[in-house]
Amino acid sequence: MSRTAIVFFNLGGPDSPEAVKPFLFNLFNDPCIIGVPTPVRYLLAKLISARRAPVAREIYGRIGGKSPLLELTQEQAKALEEAMDGETKVFIAMRYWHPMTEETVAAVKAWKPDQVVLLPLYPQYSTTTSKSSIGLWRQKAAAAGLEVPTRTICCYPTAPGMIEAFAALIAPKLDEAAAHGRPRLLFSAHGLPKKVIAAGDPYQWQVEQSSAAVVSALNRPDLDWAVCYQSRVGPLEWIGPSTEAELKRAGQDKVPVVVVPIAFVSEHSETLVELDIEYGELAHEVGIPAYLRVPALGSHPAFIRALADLVGKADGSSCDPCSQAGGRLCPSQFGGCPNAQPASGESR
Repeated sequence: MSRTAIVFFNLGGPDSPEAVKPFLFNLFNDPCIIGVPTPVRYLLAKLISARRAPVAREIYGRIGGKSPLLELTQEQAKALEEAMDGETKVFIAMRYWHPMTEETVAAVKAWKPDQVVLLPLYPQYSTTTSKSSIGLWRQKAAAAGLEVPTRTICCYPTAPGMIEAFAALIAPKLDEAAAHGRPRLLFSAHGLPKKVIAAGDPYQWQVEQSSAAVVSALNRPDLDWAVCYQSRVGPLEWIGPSTEAELKRAGQDKVPVVVVPIAFVSEHSETLVELDIEYGELAHEVGIPAYLRVPALGSHPAFIRALADLVGKADGSSCDPCSQAGGRLCPSQFGGCPNAQPASGESR
């Protein structure tokens, strides 16, 4: 029986207050985040991480001084292993903090799998997340001599099990909010600079597809809903509307709000601090009659089943990378789609 190594990719997060600054440096030193020549990017990353570290430490201090992302991802890995048939082991490669890609490549090689399936825990593909993780994996795997058949799942924005899980988590929150009026459902996703989307990144389109699929699954014909974007940083113009703007609009309309983190599959600082605390305070300030937040997918059985189905499809696929559709999913105008690019390592 073949041995399958599944590799989860995620952002990672600092595991102590001391790790905050180097975590931020790793983030801003990524060419997929700051696309300038290496010496300039290195200096910018040093500067930005030094300036932002004190604020970031305060943010993580509100949730115990560290990110919960690794432990939650380990729970998802265990759940997926239990859901899979055959000899399967799930490994975790975090992009900006431990366990980092090089460490995970070594662990996978030592396990001696017959095949590898790369699975970003970013349902919606972006050149700033999935491309960065997948490209680095290929670089480090080649350097380590990890030469086994490898399939990549690039995106799964409307995977049926995932949509089912979202709907199951959202429905009771909508019912609870309805006691305060007709609720508005806000799908909040991490934002991106407009120039990234203009360059052909399919992320925003895929976020909108995810949100529309969840609305359809909820089957509430008169549902009031909108897609919005959070976590803006820097001086560039970002995609919108912003989550803050949508909350202010809801305050003006005096409607209860249910917020769902549509692009985050695990709890971390942007859900536990930004959505729960900061936006919760804003909701109170602007007069929203009720503010409820839907939990991240975590290890919801339907979501884990969706991941297992994706691995099964990738195992039998002849294309790499492979979306939930088995090939190209995005419309042709999105040149950032990995299936629109040449089949070579760093191009994805």
